[in-house]
Amino acid sequence: MEPTSRPIYVTQPYLPPLEEFIPYLQQIWKNKWLTNAGPFHNELEAALAQHLEVPHLSLFANGTIGLVVALQALRISGEVITTPFTFVATTHSLLWNGIKPVFVDIDAETFNLDADRIESAITPLTTAIMPVHCYGHPCDVDRIQRIADRYGLKVIYDAAHAFDVRYHGKSLARHGDLTVLSFHATKSFNTFEGGAIVSPDEKTKQRIDYLKNFGIADEVTVVGPGINGKMNEVQAAFGLLQLRYLEDGKQKRRAVDRRYRTELAGLPGIRCLPEPADTDVNYSYFPILVGPEHASSRDALYERLREHGIFARRYFFPLVSEMPMYRGLPSAAAENLPVASRVAQQVLCLPIHADLSVPDQERVIQLIKG
Repeated sequence: MEPTSRPIYVTQPYLPPLEEFIPYLQQIWKNKWLTNAGPFHNELEAALAQHLEVPHLSLFANGTIGLVVALQALRISGEVITTPFTFVATTHSLLWNGIKPVFVDIDAETFNLDADRIESAITPLTTAIMPVHCYGHPCDVDRIQRIADRYGLKVIYDAAHAFDVRYHGKSLARHGDLTVLSFHATKSFNTFEGGAIVSPDEKTKQRIDYLKNFGIADEVTVVGPGINGKMNEVQAAFGLLQLRYLEDGKQKRRAVDRRYRTELAGLPGIRCLPEPADTDVNYSYFPILVGPEHASSRDALYERLREHGIFARRYFFPLVSEMPMYRGLPSAAAENLPVASRVAQQVLCLPIHADLSVPDQERVIQLIKG
């Protein structure tokens, strides 16, 4: 197979027709209201809360600031139990709040925080658990909540991958004390950059809204050490437009998912992550594990795909626990994280997005088959 000049990326933002976005921009110019809870901002907050069936939602400039503020809003300190198999923003948000991450190994089937290992990591300094719905697959939310209730801990979910995922018929964003979403350009729903915090009650939402706006309550009153986390009107307008195409994009990604599963089934050394039970997933990621039985190692396959213009990603390699700012922690030792260490050495996320054509997907499949 000859290399191609057309690159194929793991994720690619869906861009609606430009002519549909122009009226939003014209309205922003007419309003002369660019940020600070403008009309489109408020409209998108309401639309997303309704779509996700959650009581309260606060928009943010990006998901990382959302994580930082969520920890501030719940006054988390001391130690927080989390996963090493995630994007660095999860753990960086802890460090930025002066909190010590405590890494716990992942489940071999879901790649999520292993609930069996949480209790043994709890110390008198533990104040919260921060699990990640990896690839949009639900964590063991019921068991995690029971553990949190038993020890008086808060639960903050990093749901950056899990927008619009439903579990047992209900929005996954309803679990935990807070859930943080990402609307980065690579996500199934995006606002260029962006994010949100889902909160259970109006009082918590008000505190979050103060914190994302410097702690300002009114012209003369600052109630807390807030930050600038506000989403602007252009981002919000793009989000409102994206909502129109959400279901169409999901069904197109579902078709890509199905084709991968069919074509790669039974291929030696290739394992697809099982679909979670009782879950309406968003088909935003397609991870495979490349085992020793495959003709190529994971890294050799990764390089081979790149040579043909296919930019698969090793999400998540290296583990966060192996990075310089975390590897000195006792919980970061590789012997404490055998499953995460193995998965990080084998995982490869394949291209999946609404605009991925059948011929381009076939290029990916044939290169994997060798």
